[in-house]
Amino acid sequence: MIELRKNYKYALLVPTSMGVRLTPADGQPVHCTADYRMTVTSAETNVASVAAFLGLPVKVLTAFVEDCPVSELIRRDLRGRGMEYEGPVIPQGGPWGPRHQFNIADSGYGARGPRVHNDRAGEVGRLLGPGHFDLERIFGREAVGIVHMSGLIAALSPSTGELCLEIARTARKHGTLVSFDLNHRASFWKGRERELGRLFHELASAADILIGNEEDFQLCLGVEGPAAGGSAVASQLERFREMTEAIRQSYPGAQVYATTLREVVDANRHLWGALVGAGDELHTVELREITVLDRIGGGDGFVGGLLYAILRGWEPSRWAGFAWACGALAVTFLTDYAQPPDEEAVWDVWHGNARVRR
Repeated sequence: MIELRKNYKYALLVPTSMGVRLTPADGQPVHCTADYRMTVTSAETNVASVAAFLGLPVKVLTAFVEDCPVSELIRRDLRGRGMEYEGPVIPQGGPWGPRHQFNIADSGYGARGPRVHNDRAGEVGRLLGPGHFDLERIFGREAVGIVHMSGLIAALSPSTGELCLEIARTARKHGTLVSFDLNHRASFWKGRERELGRLFHELASAADILIGNEEDFQLCLGVEGPAAGGSAVASQLERFREMTEAIRQSYPGAQVYATTLREVVDANRHLWGALVGAGDELHTVELREITVLDRIGGGDGFVGGLLYAILRGWEPSRWAGFAWACGALAVTFLTDYAQPPDEEAVWDVWHGNARVRR
């Protein structure tokens, strides 16, 4: 059974680069609309939102731009989710200075899939490095239950990669569990394959909790597995189990390892499943159809549910169901993160109970 350190100030801590997402209204594509909704986003805070909304103390390590209204929007959003934050405030120094990322993404509809355009030039989070945080204070004196990192913040720049490595080393020294979601992005890896391959191997080797989707383990760590996509997932479930066992053998330091499974029927109907390993036990969630309002953040919701279940000290047999349901819940929101009102609402999703509550 995985063991958490005792008497921590923060149940969950995430380093991240914050930004905003622009989403066309009414499921329209970007090139056909003038109406947009702007929301605050980052993969790591998407994950942390499950624990924060369910009442656990969460802290965010990030960077802000001085005298910037987008930074103030981000601060207010994080406070609204019940999250504390700290990090450097960096002067913009004029219109061409650092700024927060813009993620321009439609939701897709029916046979038309979502399209995402990332505008990350000059992103302030790329400047983050180990010197921006007192990690001994955070992990030693304040104490953290789990620190979660993703492949997005790790691959963002050489300095954020060093930050993630230093966080992992300091966390392990003080008994904090390390969670790493590989989160492969081809555009981040282009021309940096050797550099990022070494970085991700070191972070995966330091992880107590190691997570990916159908392709992440293959693309980031070179673990052999089946081809994903289309209608291949359900028919290759046994090969995904074999891949999960290969992950366990390749990274024996991980006490928990998980893979999400997804088949896309159309933009609003997915088949959603998961494999969650704890020690030598593997728990399978067979693919079930879910209804999708906006798919972005579903995987992060899964990870958030998994970490919450571990933080609550539940038996591993309950982890997979709660994580699956948080992912299924997240894709019913227009934000990139799940906002569960209580645990019961998540378990209702798991049990297929969509009846009205009065």
